[in-house]
Amino acid sequence: MPRDGSFTIDAFHRGRFHLVQPAGKGHRAGLDAMLLAGAVPGNFSGRLADLGAGAGAAGFAVAARCREARVVLVERSPEMTACARESIRLPENGMLAPRLSVVEADVGLSGRERRSAGLADRSFDFIIMNPPFNAAHDRATPDRLKRQAHVMEDGLFDCWLRTAAAISAPGAAIGIIARPASLGEILTALSGRFGSTEALSIHARAQSEAIRVVVRARKGARGGLKFRPQLVLHGEEHGFTPRADAIINGRATLFDD
Repeated sequence: MPRDGSFTIDAFHRGRFHLVQPAGKGHRAGLDAMLLAGAVPGNFSGRLADLGAGAGAAGFAVAARCREARVVLVERSPEMTACARESIRLPENGMLAPRLSVVEADVGLSGRERRSAGLADRSFDFIIMNPPFNAAHDRATPDRLKRQAHVMEDGLFDCWLRTAAAISAPGAAIGIIARPASLGEILTALSGRFGSTEALSIHARAQSEAIRVVVRARKGARGGLKFRPQLVLHGEEHGFTPRADAIINGRATLFDD
């Protein structure tokens, strides 16, 4: 990749892994990816797919915390998959690299096309996803990479969850981060595919409205919906609360498991 300042190398989890990202364009990973990674239990040791991975922040965060997890980063953008592959090659990520791989594919592929791209049926034990969740008119931007990462297409949740159901093994889990307004659509798309659903809202401050919701469910499970205690990001000061800081930096999990 060019060494002309068009990319940056950024540290996450206080230096436990580093990520190559576009500078000044595209989607740059941050809080959402770290929160999504926190949906994976601390003792997870199976095969995980990060759908719509971008540069791979959430998947890298899982690999850094769960030392036996094997992570596949699934992303359709050639520019972002190039960042993910470059990140895997960084010397700073040498301990993680053997457990990380990249599949360049559209999450919406189905059947033979999806399997040929490297996403075999029933081959993953956990799926995480941070789909685009802005409306087409919301936060309009001329940046093509950013539009791909941020703007939701009609039927996106159903499409992505159809793929997740196809590639997940029986009993596999799924974690999704989205805007609270998308919860109804997510629950509808989960129905008949994943159950025993847990939802956890994310709030900037204790008395503020939720800014994100994280949903977790299990393939083939039949239990109903449960709401878990909310996560508050900030206290009276500008810094993160102790619990939020621990989750964001890979020292704790969202669902306390």
